[in-house]
Amino acid sequence: MKVVLDTNVLLVAIARKSEFRLIFDAFLEEKITICVTTDILAEYEEIIGKHLGQKLASNLLQLIENAPNVEWVTKYYKWNLITHDADDNKFVDCAVARNAKYLVSDDKHFNILKEIPFPKIELLKADEFKEILEREF
Repeated sequence: MKVVLDTNVLLVAIARKSEFRLIFDAFLEEKITICVTTDILAEYEEIIGKHLGQKLASNLLQLIENAPNVEWVTKYYKWNLITHDADDNKFVDCAVARNAKYLVSDDKHFNILKEIPFPKIELLKADEFKEILEREF
């Protein structure tokens, strides 16, 4: 299952005692494939470094970059579907380019995607995605 994880979801999923750890574990166990771009990785590193320290961010990025269940995406088109925070479009563009099954985010700016008929992106909150993983795995 291909997914795009917004930074806020990855951030809460990596802690061992997090209620969302199942998301990160599904990645580690190669049950899901994470789709990324260089822009997404840069944001992961910046935000995780700010919250959890640069060493952990660096190690996490190295893990992601070398994982067999990561799909690197080159975006050839910018959809610009999110206007309230244009920086979030990198996740949307990645999801469209890779035909990801889900884009997982708790960011309210992504809610506009529910109203856009094309390209159709299935947006889930972290708790909804966790429930799917619990049922499927």
